Amino acid sequence: MGFSNGFLWGGATAANQMEGAWNEDGRGPSIVDVLTVGGAHESRMLTYIAADGKPGKTAFMQMERVPEGAKFAVLPGENYPNHDGIDFYHRYKEDIALLAEMGFKAFRMSVSWSRIFPNGDELEPNEAGLRFYDGVFDELHKYGIEPIVTISHFEPPLGLINQWGSWTDRRTIDCYVRFAETIFRRYKGKVKYWMTFNEINTLNFNGWVGAGIPSHDRHVTLPAAHYMLVASARAVKTGHEIDPENKIGCMVTFSQGMVYPYSCKPEDVHAAWDWRSRALFFTDVHCRGYYPSYQLKYYEREGIKIDLTEQDKVDLKAGCVDYIGFSYAGSHAL
Repeated sequence: MGFSNGFLWGGATAANQMEGAWNEDGRGPSIVDVLTVGGAHESRMLTYIAADGKPGKTAFMQMERVPEGAKFAVLPGENYPNHDGIDFYHRYKEDIALLAEMGFKAFRMSVSWSRIFPNGDELEPNEAGLRFYDGVFDELHKYGIEPIVTISHFEPPLGLINQWGSWTDRRTIDCYVRFAETIFRRYKGKVKYWMTFNEINTLNFNGWVGAGIPSHDRHVTLPAAHYMLVASARAVKTGHEIDPENKIGCMVTFSQGMVYPYSCKPEDVHAAWDWRSRALFFTDVHCRGYYPSYQLKYYEREGIKIDLTEQDKVDLKAGCVDYIGFSYAGSHAL
């Protein structure tokens, strides 16, 4: 059985992986710009300036406790691979030409939030950043390649983290929705397919990558995920109002949910189900517009407090997504 004529076959990347030009044309730093790599066997590290003004560095994957009051910053003498990427910012025309030679019909990419709103909380966007993506989308359409755009792909502006803790604070919702509305309006007619967040369910185990939170504690990351879900719903509603032709979806990492019981023992089967439900409840909220009862019970049992207001419930219901996107990288045994 072959693919349908309208099947979009292509590739995917993200602004933080490929663009480079991390501080050019008004762009502000994002959370990936303080991730540094040392030797070939060294884990990625976060760099920050502690409350006492001394530079610090903390293990990224282990996420040792960052001192209270620390500010994340780019420090001299460190190796920041995201600062260069593949220099797509300056070479996008030749890169897109290569994609066309490969027969791509779709290209998933993201818009760098801090290229449009450098600190994250500005009221007016950075025009130079908007013009850059105009050029990218025009070049893609020149070759008949459909852009599929992630609004936020692991890169909240660093300014929001240092100012109020980014997604741990409800104020970030308005900043995100302003960003989403800006690009919905600017690229109306150029972009039809959107995703609100990349792999939002990484908040289950990695606060920094998912939301710029230097913690793996679910009592911190899952309340932040709630604010992201509300922001997503509000963006979906706004995007549909701006252009009814927009198709706006969510995105999860499916490898978290693809687990299999170690044995047929009831405790192993239940453990696998529990893991899957924790990993994939995000799609329930995105698609149905409300939290499933099992997740609310989990929060109750674990003492996890989410700031779920009556207005949030209205917003979640009004902003259900059009489709589900997922990445699949592996499976696990429990």
